[in-house]
Amino acid sequence: MIPRSGDVLRVTRAASVQFVEPMLFRVIRMHDWPTYDGWAWLDGYQLNAAGDAVSRRSIFVQLEGLRPGRIGTVPAQSRSRTTVG
Repeated sequence: MIPRSGDVLRVTRAASVQFVEPMLFRVIRMHDWPTYDGWAWLDGYQLNAAGDAVSRRSIFVQLEGLRPGRIGTVPAQSRSRTTVG
């Protein structure tokens, strides 16, 4: 996957061993800096589950390990039902 500006990615350990905890990441740009084949430096924002930027980051990732991300993918909490009556 070649990321483009504005893409939301799910960055996991498949992209780099440093991402033990998966995160959502909105791409600002992919640098054209020389690096290892299949790897890239990305600038962007780490997002919370609501899609709000919580920090700006530069990350070094393996492109094959990147996956499209979706905002609002936090697991739903189980809801207790109450009977009205």
